[in-house]
Amino acid sequence: MIRVLYIAEIVGKAGISCCKKALNLAKERFNADFVIACADGATNGNGLGRNHAAYLHKLGIDALTTGECCFYKKDLTANIERIPYVLRPENLVSGAPGSGTKVFRNKIGVAVLLGQSHFNKLHGENPWERFDALAARLKAQTPFVIIEFHAEATAEKQTLFALAAGKVSAVIGSHTRIQTSDERIIGGTAVISCAGRTGSINSVGGCDTASRIKEYLSGIPDWTRPAWDNCELQGVSLELNEDGSAASIERFRIPVQGIVPETNS
Repeated sequence: MIRVLYIAEIVGKAGISCCKKALNLAKERFNADFVIACADGATNGNGLGRNHAAYLHKLGIDALTTGECCFYKKDLTANIERIPYVLRPENLVSGAPGSGTKVFRNKIGVAVLLGQSHFNKLHGENPWERFDALAARLKAQTPFVIIEFHAEATAEKQTLFALAAGKVSAVIGSHTRIQTSDERIIGGTAVISCAGRTGSINSVGGCDTASRIKEYLSGIPDWTRPAWDNCELQGVSLELNEDGSAASIERFRIPVQGIVPETNS
């Protein structure tokens, strides 16, 4: 039995602080052998900086995934080829730097696919056309294959779940930052539409609610103000059989106390 811990999208310094305070607790609670975390919003709520990537890896996260914000931070983009524990979406154009798949420790295969709906700054190629070849390539190396599907539309996620059933160990939805309650196993494949977010829960996607209300009233975008209220570490725990099939999927929410707001987030 292999136990994989997936940490839902880390949003800002509040999310990073949650990992610092509660990651080891989650690893112990679920007896995790391997940890994956979505870090697409770890740096200021949009993107992942090089220093934050290194810090989260040092905390004990084996694989860091990104989504449509993968190239928002120049210091990561310039070095992503030399940071093997950071994955960007696999279904980007061939000239994109970095990698979207990796087999970690010669045992756990991880890949990221990007959805096609509502992403205006980064466009992924058709994830459904890519899926079978991607799954087969990873399955040839290991029975344990985890796919993160970073997508906005639930319909996209449900469709990929149906395609993936019985072909990989799990497909975990990310990006919407709201934990859903539809976790289940389909044909041996564990799925969930969104694992949630790690950071402030009394917020709008980890951002200050007042600033989000002001944007809707004024039309002026503002994602710069972080939220710190009611912090949680969220995600899912997976138990995988020796043949790679999913034995269980359990979502979790761990309240994290003592997170002190920082003014320069």
